[in-house]
Amino acid sequence: MRLSAALVRGGTSKCWIFHAPDPRRDDWEGVLVRAFGSADPRQIDGVGGATPTTSKAALVGPSAEPGVDVDYTFAQVGIGREVVEWGSNCGNCATAVGLHAVQSGLVAARDDATAVRIRNRNTGALLTVVVPTPGGAAPDGGDGMVPGVTGTGVPVTLSFVDPIGTTTGTLLPAGEPTTALRHGTAPATLVDAGTPAALVDAAALGLTGAEPADALADAIPPLTLLRRQAALAMGLVREDDPVSHAIPKIGVVGPPADYQATDGRTVRAADHDLSVRMLSMHSVHPAIGLTAAVAVAVAATTPGSVPAACPRHHVDPGRVRLGTPAGVVEVRLERDATGAVRAATLRRAARWIADAELNVPEPTLVPAEPVAPPVSA
Repeated sequence: MRLSAALVRGGTSKCWIFHAPDPRRDDWEGVLVRAFGSADPRQIDGVGGATPTTSKAALVGPSAEPGVDVDYTFAQVGIGREVVEWGSNCGNCATAVGLHAVQSGLVAARDDATAVRIRNRNTGALLTVVVPTPGGAAPDGGDGMVPGVTGTGVPVTLSFVDPIGTTTGTLLPAGEPTTALRHGTAPATLVDAGTPAALVDAAALGLTGAEPADALADAIPPLTLLRRQAALAMGLVREDDPVSHAIPKIGVVGPPADYQATDGRTVRAADHDLSVRMLSMHSVHPAIGLTAAVAVAVAATTPGSVPAACPRHHVDPGRVRLGTPAGVVEVRLERDATGAVRAATLRRAARWIADAELNVPEPTLVPAEPVAPPVSA
């Protein structure tokens, strides 16, 4: 089958965008794993990039919901596994969807800037992407940059609207700002803001939170076990249920420290508020997922949490700077009169890369057993 799609970079992810006004996941799962070549961990026979940040898809269409422009379903396509995870949102892909919506005409461009209101159908989260549209047209490029990407793109802003409790209904699903995992030896904050996330005290695992991403391989198995404990404590699964690969996110946090980013630059402790290293699909994220960044930022401003207890040089309830492997990512928090977080905003960059017609193989047929030739008399 032939399938039209656009490849758009949003932040530190690449996302294949498909127009699917009524996406039925049962129909799309097989199509996506074949299009991406998921049976092979290299994804050689497909359009996947063989990493969690480059094996993503978005199914988009116009929304019938008042006040919403675009419906968007996120698909994390398996690598070496013919499965698709549908359980989470992706802020970087939402950034790509916002730019694509204006460039493709799905949302009419306005003078100066265009706000695209997006409903993520995986989680129900509402997001707003603001795209510069000088003269009523979306540019193909710009000077926007984000840590972890050497190229530039259209500078956009992404806001998570009312990000608290979108999955569990509450900020602290375990009931307290700090929960003791692993028989009480690993303090963690279990938070639902942007996405459910478990943020473990780095020191409890013998880490600082400022290590290079490739130095954390030995931490993946214990973090995977802690992730299951966190999922149970947050009520995301029952004792006998498997844990989704998508949520909860898990990572370690520690105080700010001098470290070397992946591009070789030195990041100073004074330039960020927390050291953060997150996992994504059982590997260390090269930067940080935007939903996870929101979770960490909100947790850092929650009294009694593990991130809030980390000594830091700068404390601002409206701005949290996260030291990630790729560099510093800043999250701005907007609060109402009661102090509740009403929006979390990040500056990003996005770039249209290609429009394509994908040649998607048909499902592999199991050959019938060969029939033995008749025995001659």
